[in-house]
Amino acid sequence: MNYKLPQLSYEYDALEPQMDAETLKIHHLKHHAKYLENFNNLIKVYSLEHKGIKEIFQEVSHYPVALRNNGGGFYNHSLFWEVLTPGGSELNDANLKDGITKYFGTPDNFKHEFTEVALNHFGSGWAWLIQRENGELLIYSTPNQDNSLMDSTPINGEPLLCLDLWEHAYYLKYQNNRKDYINAFWNLVNWDHVAELFNKNNINI
Repeated sequence: MNYKLPQLSYEYDALEPQMDAETLKIHHLKHHAKYLENFNNLIKVYSLEHKGIKEIFQEVSHYPVALRNNGGGFYNHSLFWEVLTPGGSELNDANLKDGITKYFGTPDNFKHEFTEVALNHFGSGWAWLIQRENGELLIYSTPNQDNSLMDSTPINGEPLLCLDLWEHAYYLKYQNNRKDYINAFWNLVNWDHVAELFNKNNINI
């Protein structure tokens, strides 16, 4: 399979003022596109065209780290664009709200815990909300371009929400102030899409 760069469902300036247009454009057309190019090339090198990306992730530890880094870079960014929407949306889905309440107490507690994990992650990486096989919702972070679908990560599950913690995601606007970037992120979260991913799992909570 030859993967393609996903089109954003909004214009580059649509996430202003939380995310500036210049950063978003460079992030999408340069960083994301380069991961994609490298990943497609590596798929050919290792004759993996017949496998889906999740299948590749399930055995990614058997291949050189470049496959993990570039495959993760492509997948993680693809999800990141989808969990953002201009102006954000409300957490209205009853199933998702119940799940968050069950595992984190309240939506505000969840946001606080997610923010702390993102803020305290050292170096480049991602913060995640994932749903494990037993239905548990869990917040954690991964280094570099790793994600919870990979057999190389200690905690596995379906990604529902992610935040890019690489400096290229925020440095032009926020410099080294990751906290302001994380706080701005909450004004852009597409809870409708997060709920769609959550409900797709069809897991009893």
